[in-house]
Amino acid sequence: MPEPIRILIADDHTIVRQGLARLLEDQPDLEVVGEATHGQAAVETALEVKPDIIIMDIAMPRMNGIEAAKRIRKSLPETKIIILSMYSHEHYIDELLEAGISGYLLKDSSGRDIIKAIHAAIRNETFLSPYISKMVVNRYLSTRKSSPREERFKLLSNREREVFQLIAEGHSTKKIADMLCVSPSTVKTHRSKIMEKLEIDSPVQLLHFAIQLGLVDPEL
Repeated sequence: MPEPIRILIADDHTIVRQGLARLLEDQPDLEVVGEATHGQAAVETALEVKPDIIIMDIAMPRMNGIEAAKRIRKSLPETKIIILSMYSHEHYIDELLEAGISGYLLKDSSGRDIIKAIHAAIRNETFLSPYISKMVVNRYLSTRKSSPREERFKLLSNREREVFQLIAEGHSTKKIADMLCVSPSTVKTHRSKIMEKLEIDSPVQLLHFAIQLGLVDPEL
C-alpha cells in the first residue's frame, strides 16, 4: 500500500482546521501531519514536517498566506500549496499562481473538490474553483490592469509587507520589533516608507487599505 499523502493545514480559524482535518482523515490515502494558526507558524511547521501538501488560508495573522506561500515554495519546492480562502481578489490569484501554487478554492467549495484538488496537486496539475477559473480566463482575455491600490501595494518589499500587516493587526511598534527581532526605530523607518509608498498618512487609512486588500479580517 502506498504511503499516504501528508498534509499540513494552515488557517487561523479553529473550526475550519478541525473540519478540514476530519474531512481529510476520513480518506484512507490522506494524513494530516500538522496544523498552523498563522502564516509564520505555517512556514516554520512546513520546514519541520515537510508535508506533501499544504492547505492554506490567505488572511492569517503574523504573516498572510501569500507571503507564507512564497517562502515555503522557495524553501520546499516539492511541497504543493492549495489556497482555501474566502477571498477571490484577482491580484491574489495572479500573485499566487506566479508563486507556483497548485490550487485555489473558495471556502464554499465542497469536500469533494478539496479532495480533487489534493490529488490534482500530486499529479502536478492545478485545480481552481469554477468561479476562480472563470476569473482567470476573463482576466487573461481582458488583460485588465491592476488598480492603483494594488500597484502601490506591489511597491512594498517583503519585509515592508510583513510590517504593514502587523501594523494593520493593531500591534504596537515595540511588539512588532520583538516579533521581527529588530529595533523599534527600524520598525518606525519601515512604517514611514510604507505610508509613503501607499500614499496614506494615518493608521486608520492603513487599516482600511489592508481590509480592502483582504489581508486582515475586519471582524477580528
